[in-house]
Amino acid sequence: MKPTLLLGTRKGLIAYRYTNGNWKVENLSFEGVPVSIAYADPRNGKWWAALDHGHWGVKLHRSNDRGATWEEVAAPAYPEGEEVKDGVPAATRYIWAMSHGGNNHTSRLWLGTDPGGLFMSEDEGNSFQLVQSLWQHPSRKTGWFGGGRDLPGIHSIVVDPRNEDHIHIGISCAGVFETHDAGKTWEVRNKGLRADFLPDPAADMGHDPHILVAAPTNPDAIWQQNHCGIFRTVDGAKNWEEVSEKEGPARFGFAMAVAEDNPDQAWVAPADSDAIRVSIKGSLCICRTDDGGKTWKQQRNGLPQENCFDIVYRHALATSGDAVVFGTTTGNLFISNDRGENWQVINNYLPMVYSVQFAE
Repeated sequence: MKPTLLLGTRKGLIAYRYTNGNWKVENLSFEGVPVSIAYADPRNGKWWAALDHGHWGVKLHRSNDRGATWEEVAAPAYPEGEEVKDGVPAATRYIWAMSHGGNNHTSRLWLGTDPGGLFMSEDEGNSFQLVQSLWQHPSRKTGWFGGGRDLPGIHSIVVDPRNEDHIHIGISCAGVFETHDAGKTWEVRNKGLRADFLPDPAADMGHDPHILVAAPTNPDAIWQQNHCGIFRTVDGAKNWEEVSEKEGPARFGFAMAVAEDNPDQAWVAPADSDAIRVSIKGSLCICRTDDGGKTWKQQRNGLPQENCFDIVYRHALATSGDAVVFGTTTGNLFISNDRGENWQVINNYLPMVYSVQFAE
């Protein structure tokens, strides 16, 4: 298990460090400011904080010393004249995803934003450029739309460690896109997905993945918690198969994590439904599959089972070794040291948790 937890929350960035058998707060930064995503680059240990100021808008900061000091860098910006749709100027409203570009591209970083922009940096984040090939994709203006947010947003960036120019992204609401050439060209990868909210649920465009995650031991095995179920591919997203439970809780939700050592083992954090968005029947559970989604096991030991309203946002469930951790919308932070069999509380009194990441 990596010994650091980096949290993006409604009221700042919070870092925990595992010391002498306990999780202790190591750092609190940007107190009072929403941090839409907190990210530690595993290649160099730099910490990143994407801020969502109510008054000042989107800001981006990085730290070389584990949050002791921060420097602001230019947030990703759309070129002058770009439009979300005809007559609506494009402006960065939210940074929703961040990923490093791989060990063969040591200066490369990716950012995903609302509205639907993918940005790339080749200078360690000193500047970001809009990936025009995706922004100009013929499907964008007519086939992408907002779901929970008014505009489409890029929330998932999955870089293939075997070929770091090979990337999948998840867009809400458009679907999955794939590039083999670091973003020069794109292919739509929505075959097998289902969008119950569309007149044609099998339409090419308009699907709503809530999060994409690839198995570290098999990057062709990609999972997604989708608005309309849980889906898995084993051929690099060419074909998706639904693996939701028909009767059980593992169906609707936002977060998903995959075991580091087993592409068939994954966790989801179920919620009641799109309409209600609370825990199911007032009790909180995590569901784990060990067989690629054929069956799911409810994991409740140590989690509240009555009068509970928590749900887990898409970036707030993570795993490292045997450990699984998640933060909730009502400020609870739980961890399991045995792959979800038993849960312990780290803190019950946090702000709303947007993102959780294990780091060194």
